[in-house]
Amino acid sequence: MVPSTPPLGAASPAPARPIAAVRQERLRSHRLSAPAGTVAEAARHMLATQSQEFWGGRWALAARTRGRATVRDVDAAYDRGEIVRSWTMRGTIHTIPTADLEWVLSITAERQRRQAAAVHRAEGIDADEVGRAERLARGALGGGNRLSRKELFEVWEQGGVSTARQRGYHLLVALSLRAVVCQGPVVPRETGPTREQFLVLAEEWITDAATPADPPAEFFVRFIASHGPAGARDFAWWTGLPLGVSRAAAEAASDRLTVVADDPEPQYVVAAGAPRRSGSAPEVVALPPFEEYYLSYADRTVPCAPEFLRAIGPSMNGIVRPIIVVRGEVVGVWTHSVAVGRHADDPIPELFAPGAATDAEISAALDRYRDFITA
Repeated sequence: MVPSTPPLGAASPAPARPIAAVRQERLRSHRLSAPAGTVAEAARHMLATQSQEFWGGRWALAARTRGRATVRDVDAAYDRGEIVRSWTMRGTIHTIPTADLEWVLSITAERQRRQAAAVHRAEGIDADEVGRAERLARGALGGGNRLSRKELFEVWEQGGVSTARQRGYHLLVALSLRAVVCQGPVVPRETGPTREQFLVLAEEWITDAATPADPPAEFFVRFIASHGPAGARDFAWWTGLPLGVSRAAAEAASDRLTVVADDPEPQYVVAAGAPRRSGSAPEVVALPPFEEYYLSYADRTVPCAPEFLRAIGPSMNGIVRPIIVVRGEVVGVWTHSVAVGRHADDPIPELFAPGAATDAEISAALDRYRDFITA
């Protein structure tokens, strides 16, 4: 069972672990020091990888894959139906294995719908309107068809469903939360990496859906496996679920977890053990915007010194910048454009702590990304 707070006079809880040890364990859990064999394997391990920046989500998976996976390798996983993108939690789009989409939405979708209710009222979107949009989408996408977002919006407009202002976007999210549609194969682009995916009917595209026996417990275990050491507060932030629900999920999963610290609350790793570290994994990595290693915790001062948090984000407009990580510590940010004709430009680093890594290490990290995006 998950340990409760000890009564007065009981033994003191286990102290928090040294920050360097936590960083090293998280690097392994995130498969940054123990990369996966394939893009699909990396995605399965992470369960949900933040991907509102499409290029960033793809790089997050490539950075967790052995060798030098390219954007083409990640796109091939989308095209094969191994992974999709959808609004899995917190109103944010993630990459997720196709087999896991529906059961994750069974836990998170209703809360996301409630949070969107005020926006729907402001946009004049009610249940009847969502129903009309669904019928039109099913008619256009059924039989294995696929449409770009623009093409689907045109179908809605022609069918009398307005996509003006933000209505099209919010209707798309609503149908995604119902697991009616998802973003699957990539839209080809002649110059540079593609920036878009085709929309497909989830029930046709996803052929290997599998629901675990206890979805909340599985959700918590998969989070800890890919993010631990971590606790219920981290899971609550990551999923957008209430803290009480998150603690109940931890309780349900207790036989599959190990408590490694108890201060201020239980911190877990999976009892089955973490992936094996690779001696060839780089110690200095350039990671994408909205990176899971940085963003997915209630306390982000473990990977990053407090004085640098503001420079990374989330900013007032919600942006979280790409980061440079040296042996588990965030030491800077970097910039790069994926605009047509500029994706081959050199990424530009901005270090908070000069001397944390050699120039050669920083260059190698950015070169790995450039090789990925220019393939």
